[in-house]
Amino acid sequence: MACRISELVLDCADPERLAAFWSEVLGYVELGREDDGSIEIGPPGAGGPQPTLVLSPSSTPRTGKLRLHIDVNATDRDQDAELERLLALGARPVDVGQTGAESWHVLADPEGNEFCLLRSRIEPV
Repeated sequence: MACRISELVLDCADPERLAAFWSEVLGYVELGREDDGSIEIGPPGAGGPQPTLVLSPSSTPRTGKLRLHIDVNATDRDQDAELERLLALGARPVDVGQTGAESWHVLADPEGNEFCLLRSRIEPV
């Protein structure tokens, strides 16, 4: 048997703010909090195939490009409608050198962490 990704941990200045943002983006709920201020969010009834996201407080400023980023796909609307929704939630477009011909949109969450909205719709889990 192989491993599977169960959690993704994102260091951030404001776990509350990012937990709220990513919960809205992904349809996640708060699963727990740690004494250090970390907040874990995940799908309702966690334990399935989707990983949870742990927003961990850090006062260390990020320098340079993230070495890992999140890609998301809409599940119930087309890419344009999902882009509008994400921008309304506080995401913003980011230029990382794309040409404009890409089939995805590069965005940043409220703390500047890049993620991509891909074109294809996928079935919800």
